[in-house]
Amino acid sequence: MRLLSLAAAAVLALTITGCSTVDKAQACLESSRVVTETISRVGALVNDPAEMEKALNDGAAKLGEVAEKAGNTTLNDALNDLAKSLERLNVKDVNDAVDAAQKVATDGAAAAERIARECT
Repeated sequence: MRLLSLAAAAVLALTITGCSTVDKAQACLESSRVVTETISRVGALVNDPAEMEKALNDGAAKLGEVAEKAGNTTLNDALNDLAKSLERLNVKDVNDAVDAAQKVATDGAAAAERIARECT
């Protein structure tokens, strides 16, 4: 009976560990996807400041949502830092849009690097 309990405990431990790994893998994939989509969407709107402003707000919100679900401090910090960067940008005209696109690309690349380090 004791052997059966030990075996059950071992299976439970493997299951919990497996779920944790799967959860982290899922968080890594989703984090990378959201960062990439945000950079791409913002970069495509350089000639439309109003739409870029909307994309920045939407991107910040989505990054925040994914950060809440990540369950990993490093991923959470990387996503929240990028979200805060997007929130600080104010796009009023095409010149602001160009500057914002460059800032998003730079900060997005830094976030992607942090995510990649955590997820490999």
